[in-house]
Amino acid sequence: MYSGTGYTSKIPPISASLEFGIADDVLDVGSIGVGGYLGYSAAKWETSYFGGTWGWKYSSILLGARGSFHYPLVDKLDTYAGIMLGYNIVSSSEIGNVQTGYSASSSAAFFSGYAGARYYFSEKFGVMGEVGTGIAYLNLGIALKL
Repeated sequence: MYSGTGYTSKIPPISASLEFGIADDVLDVGSIGVGGYLGYSAAKWETSYFGGTWGWKYSSILLGARGSFHYPLVDKLDTYAGIMLGYNIVSSSEIGNVQTGYSASSSAAFFSGYAGARYYFSEKFGVMGEVGTGIAYLNLGIALKL
C-alpha cells in the first residue's frame, strides 16, 4: 500500500473482526453470522525540500458491521462470504519545517463484499484468509473461537 522512498514510518493494515452465529442448519449445513469489524493503517512520508523537510502523515480507521454466510466444503475448513457496511475515517496532515498549509480529512460510509476461509487446527484455534474490501484487499491471520 505505501511503498517507495521517503517513508519514515508505516503501520501496515491491521484489522480485527468478531462474529456471533445467529442461525444454523441453513441450506442443510450452512450458518449465518453477524458481527463487527475494526481496521487501522497509517503512514508518514518525508523528503528534503529547498533546504528543509516536507511531508505528510496519513491514517485510516474503518468501522463496520458484517453479515456472513458460512458453508463448510471440507472438514475443519470454514468457508464463507459476506457483506460489510461501515464508515471510513481518513485524515492527512502536513509535517516538516517547510509548510504549505495542507491538511485534509475525509470520512465516508462504504459498502463492500468479502469471501474467506478459516482452517481450524483444534476446536478453538485456526488460521484465516480473506479477500475483499476492508482495510486491505487481502487479510491473513489467526482465528479464535471463544
